[in-house]
Amino acid sequence: MLTGRCHCGAIQYEMPEAEVLHHALCHCGDCRRHAGAPMVGWAMVPARHLKVTGTARVYRSSEHGRRSFCADCGTGLFYVNEATLPGMVDVQSGTLDDPAALKPGAQIQVAERLPWMDGLDDLPAFQRYPG
Repeated sequence: MLTGRCHCGAIQYEMPEAEVLHHALCHCGDCRRHAGAPMVGWAMVPARHLKVTGTARVYRSSEHGRRSFCADCGTGLFYVNEATLPGMVDVQSGTLDDPAALKPGAQIQVAERLPWMDGLDDLPAFQRYPG
């Protein structure tokens, strides 16, 4: 079972790993703006397999898209678009208790990927914040 939560813990969720249809890294401007990050990982599951404790706030991010987040800490959690993905929910994989447990299988919306992401391996890397 995969488990996760928002930053403050007010909203928690679980979903069977076997029910994850795919895990993709999205580079679209919508996801980037919502998360404040250069890309967002999304694990898609049938909505009936996602069990949520707590109440997320939902807002309309596009004509059919609905994004859910914690109203207390602001953590983005879920995305639903019944017009294109009926019965499915995307879960932000960075909110998993063990995000390393679910390896991504694809990158999507790469037409919008920030060009500097191609050179990340060339940057200096530190195990912790440099002193």
